[in-house]
Amino acid sequence: MLYVKNGMIHDGIHPEAYRGDILVENGRIKAVGQNIVPEGMELPADAQVVDAEGLQVYPGFVEAHGHIGLDGYGIGYEGMDYNELNDIVCPQMRGIDGVKPMDPAFGKAAAAGVTCVCVGPGSANVLGGTFTTIKTVGRRVDDMVVRDAVAMKCAFGENPKRVYRDKKDSSRMTTAALLREMLFKAEEYMEKKDAAGGDASKKPSFDMKLEALLPVLRREMPLKAHAHAAEDLFTALRIAKEFNVRITLEHVTEGHLIAEELAKENVPLAVGPTLTSASKYELRNKSWTTPGVLAAAGCQVSIITDSPVIPQEYLPLCAGLAVQAGMEPFAALQAITINPARHAGIEDRVGSLEAGKDGDIVITDGCPFEVSTRIKHVFINGQEILSRAERV
Repeated sequence: MLYVKNGMIHDGIHPEAYRGDILVENGRIKAVGQNIVPEGMELPADAQVVDAEGLQVYPGFVEAHGHIGLDGYGIGYEGMDYNELNDIVCPQMRGIDGVKPMDPAFGKAAAAGVTCVCVGPGSANVLGGTFTTIKTVGRRVDDMVVRDAVAMKCAFGENPKRVYRDKKDSSRMTTAALLREMLFKAEEYMEKKDAAGGDASKKPSFDMKLEALLPVLRREMPLKAHAHAAEDLFTALRIAKEFNVRITLEHVTEGHLIAEELAKENVPLAVGPTLTSASKYELRNKSWTTPGVLAAAGCQVSIITDSPVIPQEYLPLCAGLAVQAGMEPFAALQAITINPARHAGIEDRVGSLEAGKDGDIVITDGCPFEVSTRIKHVFINGQEILSRAERV
């Protein structure tokens, strides 16, 4: 059992912080508020009690889109398991199979208060495989999973063109056509499979790629569309509508240029990585104003590092830079807590300090957006992890 008392609670749901306590039992938050432990009630002898007097209490920070554990820390090409470079269309890949729990990047992330991440394949492929959501502490990835197979990665723009220019893809039209082709084939496969019912003799021959796309067509998981440029964002939305599938938009670099249009679409947006140079043409309009402009327009915005493009531990700093550029502080907090949890479909588990959710808690001596702020405690599933000093 964990009892955090007397802290200023920023729960990720209410704009105003309030003084209160948090009780965590069996890894889940049992209660949040004032006087949650009745007077006279004795806590178990092994309960951990943290007096957060004068400190700030936040939900564990959540990353909506990154590659931590798939693109290894400090081990070069050998550690890069986030792109399949032999096939431009590979929806059968599963991000969980490439995660390295022993990667030192996880310890750095957890010590910085990033407690849950949505990770998966990169953007070299038109279809790259599924993303998974995991906690940032553990030795075996199966035990770190919050929810597996939360989204199917697809990519538009420069990356598939650059990687496959001499093999398969040299234009945006080709990228879109390849995605449509796979979705058409998967639709036909699904129809035949459904029509066969229990008659094995009538079922189509098993196709692992098409099988992997069935949850997308059945709206059980969204396409997770890598797109920076405005035209690519609209192409992704166009294809999603054609096939009546769910979609989230990732990177959204030119989102501030089309904020009103994106607000009409009402799809989750993951913005970033912005703490980088404009390393390619489609990043030329990159701006820290983007998340704030989109949030002000009414969009659901998550701020992302696209780790390791930006090291995972700098997720709160990225939120702070968005605030410096005009984003409302509460919107920025939600952009690294409840919004990415919603983006990944795991808001029932993480992203806010509410009863029933995982005991992922960050306690600081100031605003986490500021570089001078020190993290005092990080809890994942109600268990305290090692301090930053002990991690690094």
